[in-house]
Amino acid sequence: MKDIMMVNTDFIPGREIDEILGMVRGNTVRATNIGRDIKAGFRNLTGGKVDEYVEMLSESREEAINEMMEKAGELGADAVINVRFMTSSVMQSAAEVLVYGTAVKLK
Repeated sequence: MKDIMMVNTDFIPGREIDEILGMVRGNTVRATNIGRDIKAGFRNLTGGKVDEYVEMLSESREEAINEMMEKAGELGADAVINVRFMTSSVMQSAAEVLVYGTAVKLK
C-alpha cells in the first residue's frame, strides 16, 4: 500500500486537493483485564500516571488509525485530512476509540 498522508488540518501546505473521496473511519473497542485493573487500582491509591491504561489506549489508537488508513487506501486516497479522535466508554471497563477523517486525492 502506498504512503498516505494524515493531517488534522483541512489542507496540506503546498498541495492542492483535487477530489474529495469521502469520510473514512476506524475504530476499536478494548476491555481492561483483571491484571491491569488491579495494578491501576493500586496506582489510584498512590496517584500518578496509570501506565497500564496509557498503553492500552495507545495500542487502540494505532489499531483504529491503521483501519482508517486501510480504508483510505481502498479508495485510492493520497491523504486523509481533518483527522479527529473520539474516545467513549461503551461499558464498565471497556472503551471505544474512533478515528475519522476525509479521504482526498491530491493534484
